[in-house]
Amino acid sequence: MKKLLSLIAIAAFGLTTAFAQTPAATPAKAKTVVKKEVKTTVAPVKASVKSETKKVETKTTTTAAKVKADGTPDMRFKENKTKAVTKVVGPTKKDGTADMRYKANKAAAKKN
Repeated sequence: MKKLLSLIAIAAFGLTTAFAQTPAATPAKAKTVVKKEVKTTVAPVKASVKSETKKVETKTTTTAAKVKADGTPDMRFKENKTKAVTKVVGPTKKDGTADMRYKANKAAAKKN
């Protein structure tokens, strides 16, 4: 009987914690360019009636970089990846990286 009551208590606790989660945040949307057109009319002057139309452009910056929901850049996309090309001065290892046992490579690493 005690085992049955303890299993029911554990199951009830598990169900209440499963439904107590907070909802996921909505992803940030990329900003777009908004154009507004404002029409102004001028009161009739003597015999002529003129109406002027002025275009007002409200520009917001568009984010070309794709971002994740938390605002960090999504590294799956090419435009978010930056290539840091460094030229190796001294000898290299088999994989192409600088061999830090040599003085020339140590001095080049300190410059960067």
